[in-house]
Parts: sequence; structure tokens; C-alpha cells
Amino acid sequence: MTAAPSGPAFSVHDIPFSTYGSWFDISPVVAEKTYAEDLHLVSHQNGMHAVLRLVPLDPATGERAAARVEATPGLLSWLGEGGHVDLAYESPDTVRLRGSGLGISVFAAAQALTPFSGTYFFHDPATNGHVFTSYETGRRYRVTVLSGTLADPAGAQALGSGDRGLAITAAADGAWEIAIEELDTSRPPYASSTPFDEIVEAAKKGFRDFVDAMAPWRSSATPAAELAAYVVWSATVRPTGLVTRPAVLMSKHWMDKVWSWDHCFNALALAPGCPGLALDQFALPFDHQDDSGALPDSVTHSEVLYNFVKPPIHGWAFGHLRRRLPTPPGHAELTEVYDRLERWTDFWLTARRAPGAELAHYQHGNDSGWDNATTFDPERVVVTADLAAFLVLQLRELAELAGELGRQDEARGWTRAAEETQTALLGQLWSGDRFVAQGVASGDTWSSSSLLDLMPIVLGEHLPGEVASALADHIKAHLTSYGLATELTTSPHYLADGYWRGPIWAPATVLVEDGLRRAGHHRLADDISARFRALCETHGFAENFDALTGTGLRDRAYTWTASSYLLLAAAHAHRDGR
Repeated sequence: MTAAPSGPAFSVHDIPFSTYGSWFDISPVVAEKTYAEDLHLVSHQNGMHAVLRLVPLDPATGERAAARVEATPGLLSWLGEGGHVDLAYESPDTVRLRGSGLGISVFAAAQALTPFSGTYFFHDPATNGHVFTSYETGRRYRVTVLSGTLADPAGAQALGSGDRGLAITAAADGAWEIAIEELDTSRPPYASSTPFDEIVEAAKKGFRDFVDAMAPWRSSATPAAELAAYVVWSATVRPTGLVTRPAVLMSKHWMDKVWSWDHCFNALALAPGCPGLALDQFALPFDHQDDSGALPDSVTHSEVLYNFVKPPIHGWAFGHLRRRLPTPPGHAELTEVYDRLERWTDFWLTARRAPGAELAHYQHGNDSGWDNATTFDPERVVVTADLAAFLVLQLRELAELAGELGRQDEARGWTRAAEETQTALLGQLWSGDRFVAQGVASGDTWSSSSLLDLMPIVLGEHLPGEVASALADHIKAHLTSYGLATELTTSPHYLADGYWRGPIWAPATVLVEDGLRRAGHHRLADDISARFRALCETHGFAENFDALTGTGLRDRAYTWTASSYLLLAAAHAHRDGR
């Protein structure tokens, strides 16, 4: 077998080691902002739960061995002075581990608080496997020793507190090997004749095929493209529970959900090379659309939340998506999307418009996706310009879809609604220099130093030239050396790690860059793209970034950041003729 290229190296402190389709990863991140000393098998079913603790052992002492961790797509290794331990995914639910010179201990990650919680551990005589049953995930984790010497297991059949697990050291030939499987209730004894090295090569090839499809344009001018693709590939899970389709989670750290606007950016990045997966990303939240037409706030394995919504960027997103697909969607696909977008739009035009109002409102900053932006400081139930702009684009996309589906009367109706909404936006919220927000209860208007107030730039070519130019001038004031600060850095409300009150975010970057480009402000769009790409190439794919230092903040392996990099890098490569 010819060895596949190893791919980019990365730190598991920042990016979890995982594989396409798996619901678990190998990482030191065991809770929100919480890093453990050891690597853990961390499950994302029923929430994020560290299940097993994996510790390399010094065979002479039986104690933890000093070892550094190295990771590339397909292979994770602990490397110590006396030997090494390697780990690779054989399948989405099975990892194989082998060692030479170092042993391994596999123990429950945490002690039980009561006899009926935590992890129960026992030897299964029917399969000769050692099984951990996890109360938190509702799954079982079976360890099968393939070769090596097994020490006496600790805590077998024990209830209550106490360590439980097993340790493996070398056999006479100096090596050992085990398999760890995630399963539901039972399955036949583990049996595989595939050599470890072939498992590694197959895993590498799986990633290589993905990145070749997703980023064939990559070059030395886009040095982070492969790592960005790995972040997306490794965060993808197979359908199970409430996840109705293959899904790209926002992260396999603690942000392990699909939120109902994040998914759009992953869909767009995937569209040219992985069209089926892209369409699944776009459709997944719509699978949980409620009777009012609203999309959920978020979806994950065992939970769908409806307490908030997310902004209606889906018309904008689908307009770009269908043009990025290698084969345009057929009549049936367009009809389904049209019907779903129609219901989603009707929700905003009915449930989110006060009696007599022409413009829709948010009920909380969370609905906008910009949870704590300063736009929402005076009031929370607010008419904002970004919402109106997104609805204009969604109404225009509905008009286009209706026309393509032969529904000409509906197309004219959507066009009329788009024009009326844009007229109301400019008439009620444009102050002559910038857009303002308006409290639904008070009728008061105000402006803020938030980039959110400038988001109507997404209207692009539909904006009057003087409005687009004024927005572009204001946007320039938000541009730091690293990208677009979500709050002016000169604002008294600016916070370096203030979520939407300062840090740079990927979705805002992509939306603003696209709107500026469509409005004819190409130089500024190019500058924003270049700074954000350089930010990711230097500081990775964090949830957001310090606007003044570029430091990655919060979750460090965020897929919409990786996808946004891929979108901007691909567009840059194509403009350069690569």
C-alpha cells in the first residue's frame, strides 16, 4: 500500500482528534473552557461528556509516562523516551491503539457520585471485552485486548465511587494492541484482521479524498486550507438521534450543536466539492421547522431548542448555495426549499411584526445571532436594519425560486414585498448617515457602535449608491489589522473578549465582504478578505478572535470559521486564476 500524505499537524489542545461520522473525539477538553491533564475519549451524544481517560504508562513503574502528543489527520501519537502509543480510527465508532515501549491505561473519566450514576465497568464473558457503561451518554464503550499483557482490572462490577478501568503493557515481543468501540447494547465480539498501519492509511486517505474534493484550488498561497478542511471533516457526525442527516457540528469541543445560521456557512463551503453534504447542512434545521414556520435555535443529538430563533439569512445563503453546486438543484429540490423558505419568511412577517408594523423585530439579541451586541443595550424587543435587509434578500430569493418553478403570480408578490420592505427599511431606519434601531414598545430610536448596525451592506447591488458608500466608510472604522471588530475599538463598550462586543467573527466577515463586493466596493472587500485569511493562517479557527491581537478566543475548533476561511480562500484563488 502506498502511504497517503500525513496532512497538517495540529495540537489536540486546540482541535480535537476525530474522524468523519464519529460522535466522539480524543481531546484534553472535557468541559466548557476546561482542559484535563490527560487525553480523553469525549462523546457528544446527550451532550459533551468525557467518558474514558487515556494515559500512557511507564511499564517499569506502572505510572504515567512523560510523553508529548502529536496529531495529524488519521494518526494520533504519544511519544516518550521509552516508546510510543498510536491511535487511529478504524471506523466512526471504533479506535485502535497500539504501543511499543509504553503501556496504556483506560479508565473511567470520572468517579460516580452515587451507585446509580457515572460509569459502570465489568468484564463481558460473552465477548471477552471489558465494558464501560456510561450513564451520561447512554452508550457502552468496549475495550478488547488484541495483544499484550492485561493487568488486573480495577473496579470491575463496583458501585459508587472509586477508580475503574484496565491497563495494558507489552507482551514478549514488546508490543500490544487494543480496540475501543462505542456501541449501544451489544454486538458480536470485536474481530478485525486489518493491520494497524492499513487502518492509518485508510483514515489518511479518507481525509485526503475529502480535502481534494473540497479545496482542489489550494496552494502555498492558502496555507491553512487543509487544516480548515480537517476541522470540518473531523466535526462531521453521522445521522442519529435528532440529527436527521450527516451533520457538521460547530465543534467537537463544547459548541457541539448545529445552530440555525451557522449551518449556512458550512453548506456554502462544502457546495462545490461535496454537494450532497452541503445540501444536508442547509436542510437540517428545516427538518425541525415548527408549525409556525420558525426554525429551531439549535439541534443536537438529543435536544432541539426553540426558545430563540436565528436570523433569516437562508434566502441569501440558498441563492449562493445553488449557484455553487456543480449541478443545479432539480424541480423537486427547489420546490421543497421554496416551501420551507416561504414558511420561514411568513413566520417573520406574521409572528414577528407588531400590528400595523411594516418591519419585523427581534425579541432578544440571541435571535439576531449577535447575542450581546450593543445594539440591544437600550431594549431587547427591537426592529433592526440587519433583520430587514436579510428579509429583503430572502423575499427576492423566493421571487426567483417562484419564477423558476413557474409560479409567476407568487413571484410578483414576493418582489413587491421585497420592494416594500426595503422602502420601509430606508424610510424608517436610515438616518441619512447610518441605520438606527427602534424599540417596539417605546418607539425610541438609537444607533450604536456595533457592526450589526452596518449589516444592511448585505443588500449589495440593491442599495442606493450613497447608502452603500456611507456604510462602507463606517465599516472601514471597524477594520483592525486582523479584521472586522464587532464593536468599534474606540467604543466605551468595547471588550477584548466580549463575545459580540468587540471580537472578530467569521459570519459577519463573510456577509460584509460579500455585500461590499456586490455593491462595487471591491478594494475594501479584498482587504477584509485578506486580513481574515491571514488571521486564520496565523491563529487558527477559533469561535472568535481578539480584534487587536488576533488571539483565538472561546472554542478553538469552530467549523463556521474554517468554512468561512475556505470560502474566502477559494474566491481569492479563483480571482487570481488558480
